[in-house]
Amino acid sequence: MHRKFNSFLLFGGAGLVGMATCRRIACDLRPERVVVASLKRDESEAAVAELREEHPEIEWVAEWGNLFVPHEFAELGRGEILGDPERRAKLLEFTFGDFQKAYEENQLSRIIRRHKPDGIVDCVNTATGISYQDVFESTAQLQEDLERLRDSGQLATVPELDQDLETGLLAQAMPQIIRHVRLLYRATVEVRTSMYVKVGTTGTGGMGLNIPYTHSEDRPSHTLLAKTSVAFAHTGLLFLLARTPDAPVVKEVKPAAMIGYRAVQVREIPGRGGQPVSLYSPREVDSRGMNELCTREDPGSYDATGDVLELTVVNTGENGLFAKGEFGAITALQQMEFVTPEEIASRIVMELSGGNTGNDIIAALDGAVMTSSYRAGQLRQVAMKDLQRLEDKHGVPSIALGDLGPPELSKLLFEAWLIKDAFGDEVLATVEDDQGQPIPPEVLSERLASTIRGSEVARQAVSIGIPILLPDGQSFLRGPTIKVPEIKAKRKVATLDGAEDLDRWARRGWIDLRPKSMARWQAWFRRMGEARQELARKGSAAVGRETYLPVTLKIGDVVAWIFNNEMEGYRVK
Repeated sequence: MHRKFNSFLLFGGAGLVGMATCRRIACDLRPERVVVASLKRDESEAAVAELREEHPEIEWVAEWGNLFVPHEFAELGRGEILGDPERRAKLLEFTFGDFQKAYEENQLSRIIRRHKPDGIVDCVNTATGISYQDVFESTAQLQEDLERLRDSGQLATVPELDQDLETGLLAQAMPQIIRHVRLLYRATVEVRTSMYVKVGTTGTGGMGLNIPYTHSEDRPSHTLLAKTSVAFAHTGLLFLLARTPDAPVVKEVKPAAMIGYRAVQVREIPGRGGQPVSLYSPREVDSRGMNELCTREDPGSYDATGDVLELTVVNTGENGLFAKGEFGAITALQQMEFVTPEEIASRIVMELSGGNTGNDIIAALDGAVMTSSYRAGQLRQVAMKDLQRLEDKHGVPSIALGDLGPPELSKLLFEAWLIKDAFGDEVLATVEDDQGQPIPPEVLSERLASTIRGSEVARQAVSIGIPILLPDGQSFLRGPTIKVPEIKAKRKVATLDGAEDLDRWARRGWIDLRPKSMARWQAWFRRMGEARQELARKGSAAVGRETYLPVTLKIGDVVAWIFNNEMEGYRVK
């Protein structure tokens, strides 16, 4: 039996899942009116124009703005709000002060009250939006300010203290998510919304505390775990909302895989502030005599090539851009894998229609997550082939951008690519020579080092913050920014005590060309080769976490195998 809705409101409606849901709602439920709300005006208006052309029989309305702030701040960036003392004070009052006043001012409640929808579908990644304000960075800055106060004894010497204190308070996730759900409850009850469907998140794409992807921080990342904490705190609050009299019917669909993809394209890669990543020639540094390492130096002191980083990438919409290597690693078997927005949209519309998908997390917390799909597995091959074709045409290797994180992922992808480039596609090519004799690790080390200096791959790596440790274990190539060690707060300088620090940093996020690193790679390749032979003998019975499936050396699959077998970074269901 189909429930009749005359009007819908989709938060995050211009995104991948939002647009797929709009189309399914239009085709299957045929409402009179659909409001498409997005963060930015141009996104929502473009989405509405596209949908209006496809379904002119429906009234499409654009809305926009940040849902979690007073309406007067809805079109401002967070930096614009936090950088102004009056705005910070108002946001503090909105978050911690009188609820009724906040309800009147809130952008989300105003949109709901203005349109009075029968059904709401919320595709906004709420947990990311709240948790990635990074309370840990704010706390580190507060600690730094307090240290300066203790050292000087004078408050006047720390002019940033008031801003850092207020920013730290505003970075706390729990007060924000609690207020958000209370505002949602009040507005939906007031306008008598029938159903609210939330597209939630596990925070880790279905993986556990061993997740290898941490947005370029150490693993497990505190910030990533904060995102998961907020995501399931949100689910708990929605669980309570679903048990509240007069509230709408509440459902939550929680995809437990990476969502994608929008397009495969060659494009400039944006860095900090949205500007393209500039390419720099590597500078060799001798660590002997060094006692500290600055992870962020003045780019003006480095030799810029004048070019920007331009790569073949897969665009996954809200999840960002991935290079071919990153996309291959994250979508590989037993990694985060892959689910399409259209599949999510079909579940949403089925729940809206009164059907039972088995994916409603509110109804069945343990059994509701969406996992990877056969369709996405087929499309992964299409995307990988398109990435390969465009990469060949572009002539620049698409290895890693460094944003999928941790830097260890990028480091392994670059090392795997360098080995493949030097020794070919055979997995065992770096283990034995043509006569079946073992290849000394020193040979691998020197061969890779001889080709790295001045290469395009070296420029890519150092430009995205991945240094290159040379075979002597003391010299390294670097660019203006270094992602490991990770330094919170403003002073991006790490103490360098000697070889042990370099060794630890190399393991976590530096391309490591030392012989012992090459020996580790040889051991991995030997195990991959043995597992591959077992697969040929026993067929599907031999397929497991230890099995390397491709016949040739594919860097994404190789790194996924390492995560699966060496770092305990795999999914179990």
